Amino acid sequence: MIPILIVEDEKYLLDLYSEEFTDAGFAVNSISTGKAAIDWVRKERPRVVVLDIKLGDMEGLRVLEEIKEIDKSIPVILNSAYAVYKSDFASWMADDYVVKSSNISELISKVKKYADEQA
Repeated sequence: MIPILIVEDEKYLLDLYSEEFTDAGFAVNSISTGKAAIDWVRKERPRVVVLDIKLGDMEGLRVLEEIKEIDKSIPVILNSAYAVYKSDFASWMADDYVVKSSNISELISKVKKYADEQA
């Protein structure tokens, strides 16, 4: 199974994503805070990170920056309800950007794409 990290502070979305990605064949580690995500990436090297921009403890763009400082080769997909961040210069460090929707097939497809590239 391909290890991925999902960082999302909304519990229902975290549960939904964990279930959907597990069903899609991924080994999911789900985390709800930016600090915990950074600590986990330091210890483990997920194949792909799905990262929310609006987290309770810190901005997701700061988490993105920290992850890229730890290991630039880990693909990070920003996943936000706010399309406005797509044009934010700080988001350009991300490998991809997916606007949240009720259909997560696009997100799963992007994760598969980056996971395959890392294999």
